[in-house]
Amino acid sequence: MRVLLDVTAVPARPAGAGVYTVALASGLARHPDVDLHLAARRGDADRWEDLAPGATLHPDAPDRRPARIVWEQTHAPRLAQHVDPDVWHGPHYTMPFRLDAPAVVTVHDCTFFDHPEWHERTKVPYFRRMIRASAQRASAIVCVSEFTARRLAAVAPSRGPVAVVHHGVDHERFTTSGAEADDLRVLARHGITPPYVAFVGTLEPRKDVPALVAAFAPLARDHPDLRLALVGGDGWGSDAIRDAIRASGIATHVIRTGYVEDEVVPALYRRARVVAYPSHEEGFGVPALEALACGAPLVTTAGSALAEVTGDAARTVPPHDVDALTAGLREILEDDDAAEALRRAGPLRAERFTWSTCIEQHVAVYLQATARVAA
Repeated sequence: MRVLLDVTAVPARPAGAGVYTVALASGLARHPDVDLHLAARRGDADRWEDLAPGATLHPDAPDRRPARIVWEQTHAPRLAQHVDPDVWHGPHYTMPFRLDAPAVVTVHDCTFFDHPEWHERTKVPYFRRMIRASAQRASAIVCVSEFTARRLAAVAPSRGPVAVVHHGVDHERFTTSGAEADDLRVLARHGITPPYVAFVGTLEPRKDVPALVAAFAPLARDHPDLRLALVGGDGWGSDAIRDAIRASGIATHVIRTGYVEDEVVPALYRRARVVAYPSHEEGFGVPALEALACGAPLVTTAGSALAEVTGDAARTVPPHDVDALTAGLREILEDDDAAEALRRAGPLRAERFTWSTCIEQHVAVYLQATARVAA
C-alpha cells in the first residue's frame, strides 16, 4: 500500500501531535506492507531522511506556515497526482480538498470549538473550518482517544468511520532503568537536583502552569529544599507563567529550563518526587504516559483523555482546582507508600500503549479507507 503522509506541520522541536507524527512516519517507513512517501517542507529533507529511512521524500512545501496553508490546497493535490498514493494521511486535522485519492485525517482534540481561548486567535476559525471540512471529506477519521471521538461527534460529525487509535510510548527511551549517577549528571547540566516536582510540556494556556505554580507555593514553604522544574519550550501566552512565578513569593524555588535534549526528560521523570501535569484538557496527553513509563508518581487532571490514558496509575484532581492540586502533590510528597504504589502502577499501565500497535491500527484504517472508496 502506498501511503502519502503529510509531515509539513511538524516543528523542529516536536511535542504532542509532532511526537505522534514522527513516530508514525518512523514506524510506517519500516512496515513491510507500506510504501511510504512523505510530503515535507523544502528545508526539512535531512531530518526526515534520518527519522524515516526508506521513505520517499517530497520536500515541496514552503517553510512558513501561511504559505504552507495555501500549498496544502493548491500544490498538494498535484503532488498526490504525481505520487498516486492509495491513501493520503493528514495527521494534523487537515487535508487537501481536491484529492483524487482517499484521505485519512487525525483529529487530536476539539478544543478549537470548546475552548478557543486556549489557542492563538488566528488559528481558531481556520481549524474549526478545516476540522468540519475534513470530517465531511475524509474517507476515515483517526481520533487519538475515546474522549476526542465523543467530542468530534458532538461538534463536527464525520461522514466516514471514526477509529480510536491511542498513541504509544517509546519503551526503549522511557523506562525505569537508568543509572542514578548518570541521571543526576544529566539533570545537573540544567540546574536540577532532587528533590523536585516536575512538569514537562509546552508552556501555553491549556497546560495551566500558573495553577501549578500557585499549588506548589505552600509546598515550597513547608519543604524549603523542594524545587519546581518547568521543562519545555515557551508557547504562546507564556507571559502568564512568568507573572505567576513573580507573584508566587517562591520564585527562587522555580527552575525553567526551556526545551531540553532528548536524554533529559526520562532522567527528569525517574528522579522526580512527583510529576504534575495539570492540563485543563488533553486529547491524549503524551507527557503523562511517558512519565508513567518511567515509574514517576503522577498527579494530573480528571475529565478528559488524561484519565482515559492513566487509569488508576495516577492521582487525578479537578482541572484548575489549586487546592486539590496542592493536596494531590502533598500526598505523594509526604506519603512514601502512596508514592511507591504509583511508581509500581505506572509502568504496568504504560505497557498497554506501544507505537507498534498504533502503527498496525493505522494500517488497518488505511485499508478500511481504500476499501470504502472502492466499494
